[in-house]
Amino acid sequence: MPAERQNEIKLNTSNMLIDKSEIREVHGISDDEKQRIMDFLHGAVYCWCNINKDAWFSARDFLGGDNFLWQGSPLYALYEKQIKLGKNNENRVKDAGKDSGWLLKKVVHTDKRKFETKKEDLIRKYRWNGEKDSD
Repeated sequence: MPAERQNEIKLNTSNMLIDKSEIREVHGISDDEKQRIMDFLHGAVYCWCNINKDAWFSARDFLGGDNFLWQGSPLYALYEKQIKLGKNNENRVKDAGKDSGWLLKKVVHTDKRKFETKKEDLIRKYRWNGEKDSD
């Protein structure tokens, strides 16, 4: 097996991770805020998969770089949570990013499509394998 594929696992359609990877619950925001964020991320995943069929993606692709200003999006609730916790600006951004990564993992895990995943450069990356659940 090529080295780049050794760290990959697949999410199966029964919503279980094949490895013992965990999905952490994000606390400190309302259920409505969490659902809005997950819907937002699901839309990003949907668009990515339609445009970049074989490319890996991570939360950084959707929420970092040119997309780092979250004002006006559901994601801003994650940043506001960090403000309420009294964190400095650097830690607010870092920890809000971690929360968004956990929510993205949950979105990918519950999606009807099948995704490969790997840990690379200290982050989780995903790639749609082209298959969908038959439901």
